[in-house]
Amino acid sequence: MTFEQLRTFLTVARMGGVRKAAEQMNVSQPAVSTRISSLETYLGTELFSRGSTGVALTRKGVLLKDHAEQIMAIMERIKGDVMAEDSISSLLRLGVAETVAQTWLPDFLRELHNSFPKLTIEVSVDISINLREMLLDRSLDLAILMGPISEYSVDNLDLPPFELAWYRPIHLTKPDLSITPVITYNRNSRPHRELTHELRGRYGSTAQIFPTNSLSTGFEMVASGIGVGILPAVLGRRLVEENRIATFDPGWQATPLSFTATYIGEPRDELIARAARVAQKVAREYGAEA
Repeated sequence: MTFEQLRTFLTVARMGGVRKAAEQMNVSQPAVSTRISSLETYLGTELFSRGSTGVALTRKGVLLKDHAEQIMAIMERIKGDVMAEDSISSLLRLGVAETVAQTWLPDFLRELHNSFPKLTIEVSVDISINLREMLLDRSLDLAILMGPISEYSVDNLDLPPFELAWYRPIHLTKPDLSITPVITYNRNSRPHRELTHELRGRYGSTAQIFPTNSLSTGFEMVASGIGVGILPAVLGRRLVEENRIATFDPGWQATPLSFTATYIGEPRDELIARAARVAQKVAREYGAEA
C-alpha cells in the first residue's frame, strides 16, 4: 500500500468518479483505475461500488477514508514543518478576478516564484461567480475573488478592499443618473446588484446600467462619452491624470469591494495554504503603498 494509492483513493471518493479524479490529479483514467484496483487487491476488499452515475464508497471504503484522511493530514503537516520551499515541485491552478489581475497579481506571481522556484503556476482570469464554481469543482486550487465563500470545506483569507469611485467623461460636467448610462461590473456581481438597487430606488425605472466583464473596456466606455462609471479607484487614477476622464460625486458611494484568497481547506494542502498566505501578504503591501 502506497501513499499515492491512498491519495488517489481519496480523490476518487471526493470527486465521485474516476474521470473527475483523473482530471483533478492530471493523470490518465487508466492510471487512476490501476491504483484503485491495486489497493483493493492489497486490502482484499472492494472499496467502491460502481454505478452508471459514478462510484460510491462501500462500508469498508468509508472506514478506509477516515484512516486515509488522517494519514494525508499528517503528511501535509510534515511538508509544512520540514520541507524546504525551494524543493517543492507541483502545479498550482490559480484563478483571479480582473480587479486583482490589473493590480497586484504580477507582484504576487513574482513573490510566489521566488518562494517556490520549482512551482508551475497556471493562471485563469474570470468573474468571481465562475471562479467560485471552478474552485468548488476542484478545477482551481486557489481563487482570488470577491468573497468569502461560505462552504464548510473552504478557507478564506481576508484581503484589503478596493475602493470604488465615480467617473465621468471630461465634457459631461453634471451627469444626470436618471438618464445617463452607468457602466460597472458584470451583472452577476455584487457591485452590479448593489448599483441596481440604488439607482432604481433613487432615479426610478429610467436609470440605465451597462455591465461589462472587462474593467479596461469600462474605463474606455467612460472616456469615449458613452456614460459614467463606478469602477475601482486604483485603476482610474492614471486616466484621471491623463485628463481622459474625471471623478465626480453623485451624493452617494458604493461599498468597497471585499476580496479573499480562498481555497479548499479540507483536505488541507500545505502548498496551497502557503500560497494563500503569500497572496495576503502581497495584497496588504500593495494596499499600504496605494
